[in-house]
Parts: sequence; C-alpha cells; structure tokens
Amino acid sequence: MKRLLSIKYSAGAFSTAMLFLRLGLGFLMMAHGYDKLLRFSTIHNTFLNFFGIGSTFSLTLVIFAEFFCSLFLILGLFTRLSVIPLIVTMCVALFQVHHGAVFGKGETDTLFLAGYAVLLLLGPGRVSVDSMISK
Repeated sequence: MKRLLSIKYSAGAFSTAMLFLRLGLGFLMMAHGYDKLLRFSTIHNTFLNFFGIGSTFSLTLVIFAEFFCSLFLILGLFTRLSVIPLIVTMCVALFQVHHGAVFGKGETDTLFLAGYAVLLLLGPGRVSVDSMISK
C-alpha cells in the first residue's frame, strides 16, 4: 500500500509509461489518418481549407501528421519532432473545427493534445529508436 501512495518512480517505470503513451496515442491517431488516406479522393474537395492553402493541401498535411507522424511516434523515431505536426493538427481541430469546446465535441482533441504535449516535454523514454540512436 505504501508503494502505491509513493510519489517516487524508477527510470524503468518512466520509460514504460512513455512507451504506453506513445503506442496508445500513435495507434489511435494512425487509425484516423489511415481512414483519411483511404478516402482521400472523396473528401479532398470538402476538407477544411485552413489559412487559405486549399482543402487538398490541408488534407495532405493532416494525413502526414495523423498517419506518418503517428508511425514515427509508435517507433519512437524523431519523437519530439513528430509530435509538433500532431500538436498543430489537434489545435486546428480543437479551435477551428470544434470552436474551442474543450469539454464538448473537442474533448478527444483535447486529450490527444495533452498527451502530445507530455511527449514533447518529456521525450520518448528508453524504449525507442531515438534512445538507441543516442547511445
């Protein structure tokens, strides 16, 4: 019981938690990107035109973030760089699409955004390609 209430943690527990966070966020977001990738030809004209760059280019950037950056996140490769496009995508989804409804329809976006912020600040942990490269 004393261990459950402790605020201390080991390096192994930290790395395991970062692995679970990376895998969970990566696979969940990758499914969104894969769906958009499969439906690209049908939704590219109706997708959100962000900052006037065109709906097709906006969709391409979202697919890059949601699918390919999530793949890098799962692998733990370029983790901090990979979460930046994901953070931008979630900010656009939360504030443009859901009008900042943090507790409403934008709740999922808010959760993803919080997880990506943690990964940006803390990094991937030891169980990652980034960790193997830095050795």
